[in-house]
This record gives sequence, C-alpha cells and structure tokens, in this order.
Amino acid sequence: MFFPGLFRIKNKGFTLHICNLATEPLPFYEHPNIIMKKLRKEDISQEVFDLYDDYAHNKLGRRQFIEKLSLYAIGGVTVPALMSFIMPDYINSILVPVDDPRLYSDYITYPSPKGGGDIKGLLSYPADTETKLPGVVVVHENRGLNPYIEDVGRRAAIEGFISLAPDALSPLGGYPGNDDDGRTMQRQRDKDEMLEDFIAAFNYLKTHEKCNGHIGVVGFCFGGWISNMMAVKLPDLKAAVPYYGRQPSAEETKAIKAPLLIHYAELDKRVNEGWPEYETALKDSEIDYQVHFYPGVNHGFHNNSTPRFDEAAAKLSWERTIAFFKDKLK
Repeated sequence: MFFPGLFRIKNKGFTLHICNLATEPLPFYEHPNIIMKKLRKEDISQEVFDLYDDYAHNKLGRRQFIEKLSLYAIGGVTVPALMSFIMPDYINSILVPVDDPRLYSDYITYPSPKGGGDIKGLLSYPADTETKLPGVVVVHENRGLNPYIEDVGRRAAIEGFISLAPDALSPLGGYPGNDDDGRTMQRQRDKDEMLEDFIAAFNYLKTHEKCNGHIGVVGFCFGGWISNMMAVKLPDLKAAVPYYGRQPSAEETKAIKAPLLIHYAELDKRVNEGWPEYETALKDSEIDYQVHFYPGVNHGFHNNSTPRFDEAAAKLSWERTIAFFKDKLK
C-alpha cells in the first residue's frame, strides 16, 4: 500500500516510504516500513520549540520550518515524528466537552460595524443560571477560533461566567479547520479592525440579558495584545488578562483604567523584551496590575493541545485568572 503525500526509496530489497514534507500535510502514518521513536517533551531541544514559535508567528514558511527542523532529526527521531509531536492535537486536549450538560454553548452572530461586519462567536454560560452573570470575552491566537479557544470559552463558563469567544476570521469564512490556513487567513485582516471586532463582542455581552454588565477579557498571544488594547480603548472594561501578549505603547498605556493580570513565559524572549517599558508606563500611570513570569516554560504554555503546554503553569495561571475575574467582575 502507498499513501498520498509519500514517495518511495528502494534499496537492497526494501522500500522506505517518506512523507513529501514540502508540499503535503504531515499526518502520522502507521506503516510497517516506518519506525518512529515515541517522543516525550524532554526529548525535544529548546531550539525546536523556538523554531515552532517562529513558524507559528509567520517568521518562517512551512518549507523553511521543515528544513530547519530536519537538523534535529537525529538518533532515530524523524522529521515526521517531530512534526507529529509538536503540532496541535485538538482531539485529545478538550477539557470541557462540546455537549457538556452543565452548559448552554452555541454559536451566535453579532454586529461589528467598525470591524468585519457580522462576526461569529461561541457563546457559553451555565445551563442552570437564574441570575445575571459577569462576562468574559475570550480572544484567540493568530489563527482564528480553533477548538482550543472554544474550549477555553467553555472553561470560563463552567466557572460561572457568560463567555463569548469570537472568530476574527468570520469575514473570510471563519476558522478553516487547521491552523496553517488560519494563520494565512488572519494575515489578510487588519489588526485594528480585528480589535474592533472584539470591542464589539464586549458591547454585545454588556447588553446581553444574562450578563450583569461587568465584562473582562482574557486573550492568548495575539489575543494577549487584543486584551491589552481593549484595556486601552475601553474605560469601562472591568478586568484584562493578557497571556504572553505584545504590549501597548507608553502613550497608549496612559489610557488604561482596568486592572490587569499579566502572564508571561520565562523562555518567551520575543514577547518579554517589551515588558520593561510596559512596566515603567504602568507604574508611571499608577495602573493596578499584577504580573507573573512562569519559570522554565515557553510561549503558549497554557495551550494544552501542543507540547509547549506546561500543566503546572497552566493550572496556576488559570486559577489566578478565575480568582481575578471573580474579584473584579462582581
């Protein structure tokens, strides 16, 4: 049997099937002629995680990423094995099932007249709620509303919030089902227009019949920047929780009224380089903030669908996030 996306090498009576990495998707094929070492996070060098970060943030194309990754395919570790290990696994990482009976969770569409027009989002809240709830806008990374972010929206709802997780790819047809295409699509949109889409989500929640009008935001990577900027743009935002997000300018920071809970990964040099200036601006403007650097972890440590996930840091940061929202969104 021969699989699409593979090519054959014949030598001395055996056939080796190899993924055509430059042009095809990279699923893990279980084939008798391919032996792949079972990898653990501890087997992966930090350079591989740094490469993935460059790839995930559009600094490397797919072909460049694969070429550089091949330098680490040694000692029985193949490039397909590395790719299979480091890419997101959404199927096995969902913590709150889509049909969890404790929740109402369904897609809605809301208007974003200054942004992308009609925006799709996942709205979730406890099924048995009889009182108005505080609201949380959940902001995705740079690839649209993927299953991980939808799951985070449901996780917030389980904790007693009404959450809205918008998809900034809505004007382009929505999250396409894979992160590679999602990143490509998101680069086609203007970041300031996408910011307006999440501001519109805040406005939608604020007037929702099940919301008490007290709204916070939590976002990851690109969503971390959006969370910071919503704090800049919305004087009535009650709380912002940026995870490893780019920082606003010192001048923009002066406009922040909301208390901030800021999460950074110690190994995330790309994002962390902006922190000293941001901290100075926060202090100069006497803004209420807390910041946590999680030791020994990478950018994306909260995302449990990839091996950058760190269970201890993710758990602690999420506990802090929920406690912060419960305190600030009363």
